[in-house]
Amino acid sequence: MLDTKILVIDDDENICELLKIYFENEGYSVKVANDGVEGLGFFKIYEPDLVLLDIMLPKKDGWQICREIREISSKPIIIISAKGEVFDKVLGLELGADDFVVKPFDMKELSARVKSVLRRCQAHASQGDEEVIKFDNIEISHQKYELKLRGKAVDVPPKELELLYFLASNYNRVFTRDQLLDKVWGFDYLGDSRTVDVHVKRLREKLEGVSDKWMLKTVWGVGYKFELLT
Repeated sequence: MLDTKILVIDDDENICELLKIYFENEGYSVKVANDGVEGLGFFKIYEPDLVLLDIMLPKKDGWQICREIREISSKPIIIISAKGEVFDKVLGLELGADDFVVKPFDMKELSARVKSVLRRCQAHASQGDEEVIKFDNIEISHQKYELKLRGKAVDVPPKELELLYFLASNYNRVFTRDQLLDKVWGFDYLGDSRTVDVHVKRLREKLEGVSDKWMLKTVWGVGYKFELLT
């Protein structure tokens, strides 16, 4: 936790002050921004380890901030918002957020989610060099967070890449949604199994038509697998 930096982007100054005091008391360094433009600027200068991001922001909303951060960084993002509909949660995950917390939230729960996300990221960062997985027309590098289809790099959010890497490295094995949450998101992930469905859907859109020698397959009533086709 030492020297771990959190960037809070929220236009509610009271919430920002509460988060700043709470997380500084837990040993984090905290920076606060009250609008989207300021938040994105702070992200580039401050280089935080994690972002707590509101959706309804002046000047540039949280959806756009999430998109722009994902274009330049895989640092974890937790959306904190009063918009708690399923659509909002799914959209946040599709844009590359690592978690979604609905306001009003309990500070202890939010702290647990922050610690969980940071642990997962640190675990992935410490894995070191890993072999690039290669099949027909696809290459997946976990270390570089890079996906190549037909030799060309394709933009992919970190969690989508981690899910694809895990399934492809265990090809022809079926995993339940709960097993995938455990292996990719971590055993202490506090979300639900729809997270997996959202990421599989987005991956399929990217992988459609790339090869007839493998597929990301749904095994009805069980889960998913990366299947090599004969």
